[in-house]
Amino acid sequence: MRIVVAHNRYREAQPSGENTIVDSEIAQLTAAGVEVLPFIRSSDEIPSMSKAAKALLPISPIWAPRAQHDLSRLLTEHRPDVLHLHNPYPLISPWVVRTAHRHGVPVVQTVHNYRQVCSSGIYFRDGVICQDCKGRALGVPAIKHRCYRDSAVQSALMATTLAVHRGTWRSVDRYIALTSAIADHLRDYGIPDERIVVKPNSVPDPGRPAPLGDGFLYMARLSPEKGVDLLLDAWRRHPVGSLGTLRVAGDGELRHLVEAAAAERPDVVYLGQLDRAGVQAAVEASAVVIAAAMWHDVLPTVIIEALANGRPVLGTALGGIPYLVGADAPHEPAGTGPAEIASAVAGGGGGSAMPAGIGLGEAGWVVAPEPAALAAALPVARAGASGLALAARARYERTFHPDVVTKQLIDIYAGLARTPNHV
Repeated sequence: MRIVVAHNRYREAQPSGENTIVDSEIAQLTAAGVEVLPFIRSSDEIPSMSKAAKALLPISPIWAPRAQHDLSRLLTEHRPDVLHLHNPYPLISPWVVRTAHRHGVPVVQTVHNYRQVCSSGIYFRDGVICQDCKGRALGVPAIKHRCYRDSAVQSALMATTLAVHRGTWRSVDRYIALTSAIADHLRDYGIPDERIVVKPNSVPDPGRPAPLGDGFLYMARLSPEKGVDLLLDAWRRHPVGSLGTLRVAGDGELRHLVEAAAAERPDVVYLGQLDRAGVQAAVEASAVVIAAAMWHDVLPTVIIEALANGRPVLGTALGGIPYLVGADAPHEPAGTGPAEIASAVAGGGGGSAMPAGIGLGEAGWVVAPEPAALAAALPVARAGASGLALAARARYERTFHPDVVTKQLIDIYAGLARTPNHV
């Protein structure tokens, strides 16, 4: 099988989970015997472009002529079975879908954000969830609020791109929704069920989990939508030392809040930006991983890393987080829904019943994105961590292991190659 993987890499100066996932997926497919033809552009190329090329940048999200020429040549020469698109902006453009179809090549796209509708891609503005552009022919609110790169001009270009390519997106042969929440987003956009497959990302298997550590780990970009300020507010509602240690890893605009909390309380430790070895050490030192998103976070990779290491997760009930921890019960096999898990946690020291407002899943807990709700859940999660550790690892092995996810992806390709919808 021969697959073109198309992706516009985000700038290397801006750490990108999407770049990492694409690289990992290419490696996993290659190891499985799939011939991968990377069609990769990088936003780091922009500063070194010629003046003529830079002059065309404003229209490149709508139509990138150089990318279409290069892709057309690749498709003609190699005649791939499928084109798999990730991020098309700004140097590839959604027009690659039309180019692939013109060559008779079906297209699958992994949906990493909400940019079919939202110019910023995250449904989040001014500290709160925002869906003002939903259902509009043109995202005028995005222009008004400068949602794309804090520029009215660039926001207008992105909003226009989304309007122009509405038909393009609806012609994609198969969508990969990383979670059930993204599948719902696509259905709301008008994509029929038969063109949506839920397939999450994966992370490499770290091996047999180390014994649980103590306390909590928060590992994310330190920005408003990721909820570090929510977590610190919730943490301060408990006496110093009563919950063990809160380790915070990452960097971003709210770093000063974490540094202030670490200076104020000995049970808060700021770890900074960690390398791969540092991440593993931080996970192993902790008992529970926290995902305190304030937006509909699509698929926080840190949750999959936690499950791989047998660490349950305490998260907000937004975006893909309930799916990841198995708290959206209809998607779970029999015997692993909240009632059964509640019994298991009770047996492991987690208490006989969950307090009101705390949702219990196969591999963790979800709460409303509010300080009081998160504060109430912290001691519950600490007490119940040992009762969910085995279930967390089992969920990883069944749903997020590279062998499972790669097979699912190859099956998607095979189905498309046999029955392309656009023909």
